[in-house]
Amino acid sequence: MKLMRVGPIGQEKPALLDKDGKIRDLSAHITDVGGSAISQEGLARIAALNPASLPELAAERIGACVAGTGKFICIGLNYSDHAAESGMAVPPEPVIFMKATSALCGPNDDVLIPRGSEKTDWEVELGVVIGKTAKYVSEAEALDYVAGYCVSHDVSERAFQTERAGQWTKGKSCDTFGPIGPWLVTKDEVPDPQKLSMWLTVNGQKMQDGSSATMVYGVAFLVSYLSQFMSLHPGDVISTGTPPGVGMGMKPPRYLKAGDVVELGIEGLGSQKQTFRADA
Repeated sequence: MKLMRVGPIGQEKPALLDKDGKIRDLSAHITDVGGSAISQEGLARIAALNPASLPELAAERIGACVAGTGKFICIGLNYSDHAAESGMAVPPEPVIFMKATSALCGPNDDVLIPRGSEKTDWEVELGVVIGKTAKYVSEAEALDYVAGYCVSHDVSERAFQTERAGQWTKGKSCDTFGPIGPWLVTKDEVPDPQKLSMWLTVNGQKMQDGSSATMVYGVAFLVSYLSQFMSLHPGDVISTGTPPGVGMGMKPPRYLKAGDVVELGIEGLGSQKQTFRADA
């Protein structure tokens, strides 16, 4: 299934995308795409519905594909070729940092370049959405705790991230720096999350063209690994790292400016399109 949230900011309705590309309203059956609705049992109840019996919604703004996200966890340097272009070694264990949940936004919303930004950059990533609480889970059972997958754009301000001292979070958490969606694609439609092609363009020019196959640490490992340090809850999102082709790695580096249009997508998970503009 492809689950989504449609409507103005703060008024999104839960919905699903049917096989004909029509958006179907789930409001009579779930309050939102999150919590118990994305548990194994909740997803089974949605899957049992006849999409044709659900009201059709007009194609309007698409919101972040999951609601109630308590943690937005990111993995750094998780592609060896991206680590190389960043001038950093592949880490012996996953690099973990948090992105503020206030950065979450819809996949096609404008992205705001923050005040004082000099180096706003792009990163297409595979997002993993947790469906049930995971604590001390093994790698073998880790995918049982996953509800599904989505496109995640880990927008970054490199000067804030690496030149202002301290940790990476402040360069990752600016408002609108976390577009996710357009859909939460349930894991039954993604038989192997390590075989997904991914791409990103800036103003129509291909910048990233990679695959989740080249991750250093795969999805199952990451879910298990993170669960050793913190409980993962329904609606939590893990953004799993980016392939090479980011602006910071170009010679000379290239960064985003107001008016730039970024498009990105992952095989089977849909695509996003954002216009970047200066924050007020």
